Amino acid sequence: MKAVWNGAVIAESNDTIVIEGNQYFPPDSVHREYLVDSDTHTICVWKGEASYYTLMVDGTENKDAAWYYPKPKDGSIEKVGHDFTNYVAFWNGVEVTE
Repeated sequence: MKAVWNGAVIAESNDTIVIEGNQYFPPDSVHREYLVDSDTHTICVWKGEASYYTLMVDGTENKDAAWYYPKPKDGSIEKVGHDFTNYVAFWNGVEVTE
């Protein structure tokens, strides 16, 4: 799987996890040079608190276009069947393809 935005490959991996229809990329498969920490956080009732990254490619910003769970809620890893701590998912115009 590959995540592309603004002509840049943001992440690429053969070991993504699908959760609720979203591809989550392993932390080491994400090109960190395109990520900027965000102060945004949201709550999922069963996965816990999500943190966000803003993407920055060639001076263009895509605010909060990536999210991850730094500390998944108790029981959520068992529900998914895989530890998804710090795995990164994308939205807001990021193309995720095989």
